[in-house]
Amino acid sequence: MIEGVKHIVAVASGKGGVGKSTVTVNLALAMAAEGYRVGILDADIHGPSQARMLGVGEGVRPQAAGENRFRPLEAHGLQAMSMAFMVDIREPMVWRGPMVAGAFQQLLTQTAWDHLDYLFIDMPPGTGDIQLTLAQKVPVDGAVIVTTPQDIALLDARKGIEMFRKVNVPVLGVVENMSLHVCSHCGHSEPIFGEGGGERIAGEYETRVLGQLPLTLAIREQADGGRPTVVAEPDSEVTATFRAMARQVAEQIQGQAPGGPEISFSE
Repeated sequence: MIEGVKHIVAVASGKGGVGKSTVTVNLALAMAAEGYRVGILDADIHGPSQARMLGVGEGVRPQAAGENRFRPLEAHGLQAMSMAFMVDIREPMVWRGPMVAGAFQQLLTQTAWDHLDYLFIDMPPGTGDIQLTLAQKVPVDGAVIVTTPQDIALLDARKGIEMFRKVNVPVLGVVENMSLHVCSHCGHSEPIFGEGGGERIAGEYETRVLGQLPLTLAIREQADGGRPTVVAEPDSEVTATFRAMARQVAEQIQGQAPGGPEISFSE
């Protein structure tokens, strides 16, 4: 187990650009709003975005907590750790896979998490080194898959689900992001990325759709501005959707056998 952490939830997608980081930060904030102690680890070493979404200023660094350990930063009531807190984010991380996996492992194990009920890990897109490192080294209680309804995103979401199944991590459900666009002028709603994709994939893999999120300017602006929707508009419909997702995640994890699933991986 990771010291100071009760449960670990990986938030993943097969491909980039589906709003995974926005979903992760809002889901973590929703879980905190439900009364849990929550942390967030930005595992996207090449393109960390949680610092900005949590409103942590450039150049803010974590404090040391003994030898080779760092205190997570606090933001909106969450404990947070990211590569963005360690390096100049304007410089590209030109690293090979083993270095990336090593950096991720250090962020995970050398952060002095303080009595977390849930640690949400914002995974990089794909099914590569970091995903394997996580599966091999960490007892993950469950994974949440983020997708958009379009067929090309669903293809990649399937790969994400298959990967977690191979390493015996329960898939808690699918979040369908950008499922409906509502015109801010006339109120007309249109499923511009297609519809029903989340339900199809959930049915295929005997999991559930945790929630559907609209494609709106506000969600993007709030995350980019460092005050995600759950904090910026606590009484909104979108926040209610995130709170419902958080409750489903908590219910499923608390309903699992004690000790969580055992992770195994074979080449």
